[in-house]
Amino acid sequence: DHSVKAGDDFFEHVNGEWIKHNPIPPEYSRWGAFPKLRDDNLIALHEILEELVSTKEELNEERTKLRDFYQTAMDEAAVQKLGMSPLEPALKRIEGIKSKNDLIAEVARLRENGIGTLFSFYVAQDEKQSDRYAAQIGQGGMGLPDRDYYVGTSKDSKRIRDLYREHVAKMLALLGDSREAAAAGADTVLRIETRLAEKARTPTQLRDREANYNKESLAGLATLAPSFDWKLYLDTIDVRDAKYVIVGQPEFLERMNELVGSVPLADWKMYLRWHLVHEMAPYLSKPFDDENFRFYSKELCGVKEMQPRWKRVVTAIDGEIGEALGKLYVEKHFPPLAKKRMDELVKNLMAAYRERLESRDWMGPKTKKLALAKLDAVFPKIGYPSKWRDYSDLKIGRESYAQNVMQAEAFESRYRFNKIGQAVDRTEWHMTPPTVNAYYNPTMNEIVFPAGILQPPFFDMQADDAVNYGGIGAVIGHEITHGFDDQGSRSDARGNLVNWWTAEDRKQFTAKTDKLVKQYDACEVLGDLHVNGQLTLGENIADLGGITIAYAAYQKSLEGKSAPKADGFSGPQRFFIGFAQVWRGSSRDAQMRLMIRTDPHSPPQFRTNVPLSNVKAFYDAFGVKPGQAMFREPSDRVEVW
Repeated sequence: DHSVKAGDDFFEHVNGEWIKHNPIPPEYSRWGAFPKLRDDNLIALHEILEELVSTKEELNEERTKLRDFYQTAMDEAAVQKLGMSPLEPALKRIEGIKSKNDLIAEVARLRENGIGTLFSFYVAQDEKQSDRYAAQIGQGGMGLPDRDYYVGTSKDSKRIRDLYREHVAKMLALLGDSREAAAAGADTVLRIETRLAEKARTPTQLRDREANYNKESLAGLATLAPSFDWKLYLDTIDVRDAKYVIVGQPEFLERMNELVGSVPLADWKMYLRWHLVHEMAPYLSKPFDDENFRFYSKELCGVKEMQPRWKRVVTAIDGEIGEALGKLYVEKHFPPLAKKRMDELVKNLMAAYRERLESRDWMGPKTKKLALAKLDAVFPKIGYPSKWRDYSDLKIGRESYAQNVMQAEAFESRYRFNKIGQAVDRTEWHMTPPTVNAYYNPTMNEIVFPAGILQPPFFDMQADDAVNYGGIGAVIGHEITHGFDDQGSRSDARGNLVNWWTAEDRKQFTAKTDKLVKQYDACEVLGDLHVNGQLTLGENIADLGGITIAYAAYQKSLEGKSAPKADGFSGPQRFFIGFAQVWRGSSRDAQMRLMIRTDPHSPPQFRTNVPLSNVKAFYDAFGVKPGQAMFREPSDRVEVW
């Protein structure tokens, strides 16, 4: 958009025309490079599933499960006919609760089927003993995405709260409650969840890894929450090997304990019924599905229309048995040449990162030596896992979509629970191959790039190096930098949560990142709303580090030669344009409000403009001058990595 100067708003300058000609589709809350590529991948996955249905060839067991899952989910008439009947066994058990022990056993059984209530229970690496899996307990059991919706006093919080109460009542009515009973039930649910929310930590507080690591023996857990029979809970889900648990938020468990001891069983039954129907609504008949969409997509995110059924079904299958589907996606859509080119890019980014680390004058020799050792230990995973999941024990039938989802959730729960106390499998992935995303895992010290993101505009086999370094290069740099952001930097080369920094170096690092917090705090999103610089700090450090390192790697790749001009742009200009194109897009206001409260990422325009306003090479490439909106005095610019 040439009506906007590069030095005033680079995001608009590069993306304005694209945004103008690509409005948000009615079925989405945001649109841009990420959601569009996700949408393209849904089409690719849909074609794969349709081929499984239409083929005359005999399918192996895994492909048969994919076909049956898909066909059962797509059979709307059968789903409609079943209504709420897939929930009846669980509803009957809830109705039969006669004691506190019955309640605890049912909370455990629901969790086994992927339905979280009261708190979250999961299995993950022990952050301080990263070669072992451990049972973990944290806050949870709330139907709204953030505690502030329950306890906040803003107009938006109150509005969402009222709409939520109305939604819960409508869902309970669909389960067969009278209008009066459903309204009273919604009040009960909101009362319990608000009491839990009062002791929940904010998204910003949840970023403090040390504060969220509290190792407890089973006896210690019983002391912390004596009203809850933890042995009964663990026995019910057949978890026998938990010698200890890691409690994320002890004060939350204390409140949960207090409620288990004081809330009447009739109220708990209402609460459990709500969470059951809430989790399962998208897999039930149309009235449940529609009402779930109305609140969670329309009211919370501003979405205008429900996605077509096939998109929702493909998304669900990717979520439930994604590696089986991902295997077929990789065969069809991820050429070996793309993996080879990515291997080279990662190698070049790592070499550039090493040089940057060595040149940090604010970091002392002791910390620097350990930082370099950590960088050398970063393990890249590209495209797809080296070892695929085995789904042979998963039961998928043709009777019920909801039943298949519960079976898949139970299969996943058992797979996770069996890992407690076991050695960590470092080949495992936490995203499926078609996922349009990437991640750094601090407890593994690994960077992971699924095949799904290795496509234009992020990575283009036909594009020149400048564009690829600006796109996927900045993504690679971003993920490596997460190992050295305010939280990732607290893990060592093996992924253990341990302090390997000198006090002076940490102080210097914090002084720099505090300046970054202020830069983002100043970003106005909607009239009354600003970016939360503390919540988004880790991602902002990674964005700044990513673009800086990617540019250094790009310069290194030129081997001293100057880049040729193309399309009227110099190499450095194409690099920065490639970076900005990755973030093109827009969001609905409701989605933006939700994101600002809960998402550790800044909105896309600030992910583009704020990092670049700190990078001298950007000023040089586009001749940014004092007086332009993106100009910062050199003394105000932040450079961490």
